[in-house]
Amino acid sequence: MSMTKADLIDQIADGTGLTKIETRAVVEGFMTAVRGAMKEGRRIELREFGVFEVQHRAPRTGRNPQTNEPVEIEDRYKPVFRPSDKLSEAVDAAHKADEE
Repeated sequence: MSMTKADLIDQIADGTGLTKIETRAVVEGFMTAVRGAMKEGRRIELREFGVFEVQHRAPRTGRNPQTNEPVEIEDRYKPVFRPSDKLSEAVDAAHKADEE
């Protein structure tokens, strides 16, 4: 089951007492700030949550799966999220508890 931005806004608004309009502004402001920092190549570190950063992918040769012919893939910069150890442990524990 996925969570949409609207679901996230509803949950944050319910938990903080902010209105949905205020919460939407905060969520969109956060997303804009992260996007802007990543465009500048900056690293965003949120303690106990994770790190957003940009990784460079070198050019390489791939294969067209239909024809099996080689295809040159250009280098690119890709946004990456690495969860903190605390977040990883919390997610793992929650899913293991659901299995029981």
